[in-house]
Amino acid sequence: MTNEIPTMLTLKEAASKTGLAVHYLRQSCLNNKIVHIRCGKRILINGDKLIEFLNIGDQTVEPEPQNKIRRLA
Repeated sequence: MTNEIPTMLTLKEAASKTGLAVHYLRQSCLNNKIVHIRCGKRILINGDKLIEFLNIGDQTVEPEPQNKIRRLA
């Protein structure tokens, strides 16, 4: 069993390799559409998962709203 270290890209590196806008990549990370980690203020994107995301497309399903009653204090 081998654990390979994934290729992690900064937003600018991912934008230059894919041709996507940095803003789009940042928003996709904030919406958890792209596999990423945060190191302080820096966002590192998993390059392999980004390619997989681009090949499959945006197939995220919006969660159904939950009708919860909140108490106002």
